[in-house]
Amino acid sequence: MFSIARQTHPATGVEYAVSCCFFENEETCLVTAGANILKVYRLVPEGNTKELNAAGQPIPPKMKLECLASYTLWGNIMSIASVKCPSAGRDLLLLSFREAKLSVVQYDPQTNNLITLSMHYFEEDDMKNGWTTHPHIPWIRVDPEFRCAVMLLYGKKLAVLPFRKDITSDEGDPLEAKPLDDDKKNLTQPVMRAPTLASYVIVLKDLDEKIDNILDIQFLYGYYEPTLLLLYEPVRTFPGRVAVRSDTCAMAGVSLNMSARVHPVIWSTAGLPFDCLQAVPVQKPLGGCLILAANSLIYLNQSVPPYGVSLNSIATHTTNFPLRIQEGVCITLDGAKVATLGESRVALALRGGQLYVLTMLSDSVRSVNSFHLDRAAASVLTSCMCVIEEDFLFLGSRLGNSLLLRVTERENRMIFSIDRPLAATIDLTDAEATREMEQSNKEAQKETDPAAKKRRMDTISDCVASNVIEISDKDELEVYGSDIRTSTQLTSYVFEILQTGQEINEVDSSGFMTNAPTVFAGNLGNNKFMVQVTTVAIRLVRNGALIQSITLDWTARTAITADPYLCVLSTCGRALVLALRETRAKDASSARLAPTRQAVPHRPGVVRAAPYRDLSGLFAQPAPPVQVKGEFSGKVNKNVKAEGLKPGVVYELNDDELLYGGDQTPASMASIMLAEQSKNPGVPRRVSRWWKKQLVEVKPTYWLFVLRDNGNLEIYSLPEMKLSFLVRDVCAGQRILADSLESVSIPLNASEEEELTAGHSTNVERLREMLVVGLGNKGSRPLLLLRMDDQLMVYQAYKYPRGNLKLRWSRVACAPPAGFRGAPLCAPDDGYEAAALREHVRYLRYFGNVGGYNGVFVCGATPCVLLLSARGELRVHALSADEAPVASFASFNNANCPQGFLYFNTKTTSYYKFNGEDKEKSTENKGDRFPYPMQEKFSVMLFSPVSWEVVPGSRVSLDDWEHVTCLKNVSLSYEGTTSGRRGYIAIGTNYNYGEDITSRGRIIIYDIIDVVPEPGQPLTKNRFKEIYAKEQKGPVTALTQVLGYLISAVGQKIYIWQLKDNDLVGVAFIDTQIYVHRMLAVKNLILVADVYKSISLLRYQDQHRTLSLVSRDFRTAQIYDMEFMVDNTSLGFLVSEVEGNLALFMYQPQARESYGGQRLIRKCDYHLGQQVHAMFRIAARPPPGPPAGPHTGPHTGPHTGPHAGPAAAHAQRRHVTVFTTLDGGVGYVMPVSEKVYRRLLMLQNVMNNYCCHIAGLNPRAYRTYKNVRRGGGPARGILDGDLVALYTSMPISEQQDIAKKIGTKVEEIFSDLYEIDRLTAHF
Repeated sequence: MFSIARQTHPATGVEYAVSCCFFENEETCLVTAGANILKVYRLVPEGNTKELNAAGQPIPPKMKLECLASYTLWGNIMSIASVKCPSAGRDLLLLSFREAKLSVVQYDPQTNNLITLSMHYFEEDDMKNGWTTHPHIPWIRVDPEFRCAVMLLYGKKLAVLPFRKDITSDEGDPLEAKPLDDDKKNLTQPVMRAPTLASYVIVLKDLDEKIDNILDIQFLYGYYEPTLLLLYEPVRTFPGRVAVRSDTCAMAGVSLNMSARVHPVIWSTAGLPFDCLQAVPVQKPLGGCLILAANSLIYLNQSVPPYGVSLNSIATHTTNFPLRIQEGVCITLDGAKVATLGESRVALALRGGQLYVLTMLSDSVRSVNSFHLDRAAASVLTSCMCVIEEDFLFLGSRLGNSLLLRVTERENRMIFSIDRPLAATIDLTDAEATREMEQSNKEAQKETDPAAKKRRMDTISDCVASNVIEISDKDELEVYGSDIRTSTQLTSYVFEILQTGQEINEVDSSGFMTNAPTVFAGNLGNNKFMVQVTTVAIRLVRNGALIQSITLDWTARTAITADPYLCVLSTCGRALVLALRETRAKDASSARLAPTRQAVPHRPGVVRAAPYRDLSGLFAQPAPPVQVKGEFSGKVNKNVKAEGLKPGVVYELNDDELLYGGDQTPASMASIMLAEQSKNPGVPRRVSRWWKKQLVEVKPTYWLFVLRDNGNLEIYSLPEMKLSFLVRDVCAGQRILADSLESVSIPLNASEEEELTAGHSTNVERLREMLVVGLGNKGSRPLLLLRMDDQLMVYQAYKYPRGNLKLRWSRVACAPPAGFRGAPLCAPDDGYEAAALREHVRYLRYFGNVGGYNGVFVCGATPCVLLLSARGELRVHALSADEAPVASFASFNNANCPQGFLYFNTKTTSYYKFNGEDKEKSTENKGDRFPYPMQEKFSVMLFSPVSWEVVPGSRVSLDDWEHVTCLKNVSLSYEGTTSGRRGYIAIGTNYNYGEDITSRGRIIIYDIIDVVPEPGQPLTKNRFKEIYAKEQKGPVTALTQVLGYLISAVGQKIYIWQLKDNDLVGVAFIDTQIYVHRMLAVKNLILVADVYKSISLLRYQDQHRTLSLVSRDFRTAQIYDMEFMVDNTSLGFLVSEVEGNLALFMYQPQARESYGGQRLIRKCDYHLGQQVHAMFRIAARPPPGPPAGPHTGPHTGPHTGPHAGPAAAHAQRRHVTVFTTLDGGVGYVMPVSEKVYRRLLMLQNVMNNYCCHIAGLNPRAYRTYKNVRRGGGPARGILDGDLVALYTSMPISEQQDIAKKIGTKVEEIFSDLYEIDRLTAHF
């Protein structure tokens, strides 16, 4: 059985976050990593602010995060760090991967992608010291002064990566520093030196023979040489052995002399508590480090005695380390995340979501003498924390929505307020924005606007919402700019004008021409005017009255607007640009459309033209940087004495001082000295107002994009009609569209002009339409869309330091389904004239506000919606094949036109004492400072499938300490129905009393019955009715049904039960392995998954009432979930394993390696890189049109021809297995035919060499089956759908080259990919 696996939605969890200058030194970005996805965000202000902080300085406005870039790597990121590199113009990123790989990457503006600067591989056998399992994470730590970085190798060694001394020098971007060479042929690129020197390895045992079991490594501040702190546990212990062996942790400070490669231990402390977790370096002037233990907090510094506090009463009797009691606090720090807020403050996010601020108070000799812990808020369960621009705190989460909090200081207290969450990668929801934050005492500062309290539904369900109102995003309802093209396009001779109010009526006198074909209709003048373009004339209409009519000398074929410009294209290859002029402001009838003074050059012939109204500011000529009032920039004069500066006084810089200097005045020195003054808590940390430049209003600029028949794309400025950008052969699908004028001076001589304009491009003949739109936050992301015959190319503009416009275009790998068909729709009764008109119908329709989103709707045979929300992520949602074809689209605004569940945790002080089988409830009181355990309370509820509300009164609470292990809808034998079966809800539970008590559980069976609903509550018509609830001899861990019987896994046995007279009667049983936690049944076969011993196949014979083992997997494997794979008559067993693998097993007794059927054969395997915890099976989507049969005609679906019928019939007998991952991803595995598999396998092998290997990672190595225990080599057999799908967004020349190498045609590969897309297009 051959199959293909593809992840349709990437991982949404955030595991690591770092703040750095990713794109350029002037802009700080947030870089997040989760699984194999790397994302880059920037802070975007949501309006101005008048608020001041304690020192009277303005604080940043409300912010939200916008995603600027997303990169998919062929490996899971295990650790991330950034290194300042001013000489390169932007920071470096250090990424580590399993088991011991380190890559140094950096953003490259030439390719708008990540480039790999150096790779370091430490996975040789001598590094592993004979170990086969490696639980240690390869942590990366960077020296605060960026002299070196280290990475932990297998918990036993350190890799040291020294940096060049010149990377921290401020020389600027080499691209910007390089002067432009006038001679095109002698243009040389600057030689980039690697920023790293040769790496080397330190064996930790060589530093000190006791160093083992590393808990954390951190660089310390304030040392002359890089100094690394190692937190380790030489001899391990555990809580049950603390009475005998405690205080086992130790700390060592190692000085790294990299030139001599000498590493002395300069500071060590032993006897630290056994539950130490991590170390936090403290900035100067305090210095030293903070040791976080589960129950205590300790400050260590080389020059002063240690200071520690106990956080709860457990610490007092588990350690002998001298600790003081921290009054008023009872917390534990296991699972806590830390971020440093300045010199003496630390933010702590606890495992329960509470957010604390720790302040270290010091005396005159800079020795910490007390801690102050202040509970600031309650937030999401945090997996990482990161401070951005000192004012914002990012909380990344793997389980919930990540949050962006603003940090403000009021009366020496830190206040956290929600600004805007980073809704996860598919923007799941931001219900966190409505969470009432538990503020400390009186300083409750709530920043969330009321509009955010509506649940945001920017989700994958947007494309299946039945009502536009359901997906409205109240925070994004304003339309950015006035470029709202709500145009209708009709190519018939009948033009109906409809007036919309409460009803839709036809208007008699509209001012429009209805006796000639209309090629365009739209709005101009901020929606005050309507313009109609027919084949022979242009008409300007206001309120149903004709204002102006222009007769054309040639036949118009299409037109498009960018208010106030209108561009009309003729059938003879000319373009006419007109601008709306309102001569008298109060008299609307004086408005006229007038041609621009400079006409569009008509040689070579114009194929497509589109005006564009730019609000991004990317196209405008960059202005010199504006000095913000009160902000200091430049070099500090070391000799100037800061005389007259009084502590605690805030000085304001005025404009004259900024203009004329005045270096000797106290006020002009305020910004320099404020950094020193910031030790006083009443004065801000710095004066830089980095957000001011983003609040500058961008004035719109206008541009005309012209595509000529020689394949060149030209961008002209309007209204000057000055050529500003030129791209050759734009339809070839290149990854980067670079400006050919970058190396050519603008005034061209005759020979150069001839060289640029000569030739003819065959790719242009396949172009159907071009559109330029500004999407995203305030239209800041210009997109260029090219609709070809067989694909839709999407390009995005980005800043680039060279050229006239200082920008380039990069291709977005966000292609619509592979079967995209851009050819125009045609009707069978069309004549020549009508067919010619249909040829130029616009299929790319911009919409400004549909459900709170702006984007582009792609009409045609394969319709789809392209959305780029204000959060910055580009999404393509294909419409269902049943909705196709879509001939037209227009946005429509008309007067006519809490869903989750919670479970509550309670702290419990009571537990059961057991004497044999007898239990007795006992209540313990261990004082106020004892952290009592959280008890989970389970309950079962009914939800309405229509509104997803809880049915009132349907909640059934389970016993204390009783955990639900499985819940299934089972169909059991019942004599009262015609089918002989009836559906029940079966629940398996387990009582978790502790490790000393034998586990027991219950089987509970509920029937859902209809009752008379309560008045005014129609949902109460359904109720639970308990049929059976009895305790079993062990924990009930899995349930399912077979042939009308109930099967349960109880302890190490599997029982088959028959439901009779509301009681379960035993039918058969079998002994199994260790712990069965999943069971599936089909016909009389039962597939069983063991948590450690892989899978087994059982068979139940009803006539003999016997349950027997048929076959099983002999190796050990930790199974997470499993599902059947169905391909016509073949049945496979798909399992997910703890290492992130998918494996497909089959029962083939005739095969020799199956030992006569005793062993299940692993036919295919695939490394997903994420742990799959849930799967379900769904039939492959049938093709649209009538069902396949003997009379199926040749035009029933997209695949025309005699083979449409059998293919459709086969597709209906194929099932798609959909999976979800613990990192928040969604994907599928689907069987494919051998012919398709062989063709796409050859494509995959060639694509392995063609695709970009970011950070030096290889797709083939990533997808190879990973297993700690040796269980044979990889079987492969599953195609990498993510890699194969990249083929659709490659340049056309490379597509043809690859197809030629594997001996096939581009069309055949596209056809295979389209077929797979169509069969799996359920969501």
